Amino acid sequence: MSATEDFSSINRSKADFSAIYVQPDPRAYFRTLGALGYVIPHLARPVFDQLIEARQRAKGGGPITVLDLGCSYGVNAALMKYAINYDHLAERYDTLTYQPSAPEEVLRLDRHYFASWPKKRDIRVIGLDISREAVRYAEDCGILDVGIVADLENEDISPLAAQELSKVDLIVSTGCVGYVSNRTFERLAACTAHGEAPWVASFVLRMFDYGDIAQTLKRQGLVTQKFEGATFVQRRFRDEEEMRGTLDALSGRNLSPAGKEAEGLFHAELFFSRPKAESEAMPINRLISVASGANRNYGRRPRVPTRPVKTVRQARPAIPA
Repeated sequence: MSATEDFSSINRSKADFSAIYVQPDPRAYFRTLGALGYVIPHLARPVFDQLIEARQRAKGGGPITVLDLGCSYGVNAALMKYAINYDHLAERYDTLTYQPSAPEEVLRLDRHYFASWPKKRDIRVIGLDISREAVRYAEDCGILDVGIVADLENEDISPLAAQELSKVDLIVSTGCVGYVSNRTFERLAACTAHGEAPWVASFVLRMFDYGDIAQTLKRQGLVTQKFEGATFVQRRFRDEEEMRGTLDALSGRNLSPAGKEAEGLFHAELFFSRPKAESEAMPINRLISVASGANRNYGRRPRVPTRPVKTVRQARPAIPA
């Protein structure tokens, strides 16, 4: 079974939010995910800040280019580029949701809003997603410097997009792994085959195996490390069905949900890939400090399913040797 097929079977029990990513503006995105305590961009922001600074130091200073893989409406880009936080954006779109504003008016307001914030660092952000509506919105309002609409699981990169991607220094993602597999990373690798491979930082829900992607990155000369000692809350489960499917997937990977998914919350792990010399000189747990989000209030959570879950013995290593 391929990684893509394996991910698809796991995703059957997950809530389908595809409709919120094809809206003409981000209001439905924030309204729907906000109701479930979606918090991963908030937790990822300080991590990405530290990795951007480390990447700039490794290059000897100067501007860098970041690719946000699965960028949707450019939330990560906004947090990386400007001195705003996720709560600012959530409150902003919550207010706009209850105003009778046409999408064109929301776009006009967002252009002025983001233009009013000075950049907090010298970076360019490229966004890549399969949603034309989301990418175009993020590009039109100025969050993304370049927007690329592509399905790299099923199609090759266009020459124009490949030219842009060849400039990338750091790839980040906060939720696309599980919908994309090593196929996407193989196609991205083709864009940097004649230069230095970009660093890669991925937040991955624990029910998805990152091993195939890590092996793909290894062929580019990158060593993948998992941040040890903390996981990162993504959001609350939508219902008992979603929770049950997640617990079953974790059981299939011999991972215990105790203290994490059993509490009604999706948890992600952080994987970071760099050249071997840099990984050995400064392991990920020394390079960054993190917040897991475990102490936030996520509201009412689904009860633990009553159907027994297979006993877990010992977790397999997430990354093959």
